[in-house]
Amino acid sequence: MVRYFLFAFSLLLLSCNDKNTSLQIEDSWDKEYQAISKLGDTLYSNPPPEKISEQYEEKKQAYQQNDDLENTIWLGRFTAYTGNYREAIAIYTTGLEKFPNESRLLRHRGHRYITVREFENAVADLEKAAQLIEGTENKVEEDGLPNAQNIPVSTMHGNIYYHLGLAHYLKGSDQKALDAFKKCLRTSKNPDNVVSASHWIYTINCQMGRKPTGFNYVKNINSDLNVIENHAYLKACLLYKGELKPETLQTNLEDSASNSALAYGLGNYLLCEGDANTAESIFEEIVSGDDWASFGYIAAEVDLANKF
Repeated sequence: MVRYFLFAFSLLLLSCNDKNTSLQIEDSWDKEYQAISKLGDTLYSNPPPEKISEQYEEKKQAYQQNDDLENTIWLGRFTAYTGNYREAIAIYTTGLEKFPNESRLLRHRGHRYITVREFENAVADLEKAAQLIEGTENKVEEDGLPNAQNIPVSTMHGNIYYHLGLAHYLKGSDQKALDAFKKCLRTSKNPDNVVSASHWIYTINCQMGRKPTGFNYVKNINSDLNVIENHAYLKACLLYKGELKPETLQTNLEDSASNSALAYGLGNYLLCEGDANTAESIFEEIVSGDDWASFGYIAAEVDLANKF
């Protein structure tokens, strides 16, 4: 009888510990939609694929057993992959209460602040993350959703500067965005990093009326670069240097995050060339799609709200 009582009491303690771990995450967001776009639209997430849901449950169980830094990061990442960006932000916030100077938590929360259109908060997180990594070793960052070759193509420092550049750009701070993307470019010579950072550096310079300066960053990019993930950015860079024609790209765009990036690059190129009407049409086509969490979509949305 005593052994039975001790066994039952142990189970109760384990249950309480799991429950307490779960309760540490306080998500104050009580709305069904995840964000409001800069055009005034409410943004809802679609149900995630079954595989993502299964992986999320695995990360959740791991976190409930041990809410250390790694499990916190992975739970936050996969919560975001399910489309629950607000809960992901809450998870990172809970993690930062325990690990207040952890640049990776700030980097991921900053990313998701961009997703939900809170650019000021994103800049604050990512600027602090950039300060924290000064003088530290740069490392490859493991992918949450591996590419076809299962080869990570980004670094921890590069991701911080990349998202910081994007947050500044969306907020309208072009020079600060340029500075961040240039730092991102210096973190790695990986072709995927080169084409993604160079795309944004060209884009910003072009919008600032400094197209020749932007051209200097794409002139040495060639179609034979061994790009694994960022094919859309490679095509955009080849467009900027004149190797691809706008009409070729316009006929092959579909509704996806990758193609939103390419479509935004095309729209920005045409805008800089003086074809504002076609650029506006392309941006409107982008925001008519479902991939509202992609960077190309967000950038098109911001441009439609601010420039047209």
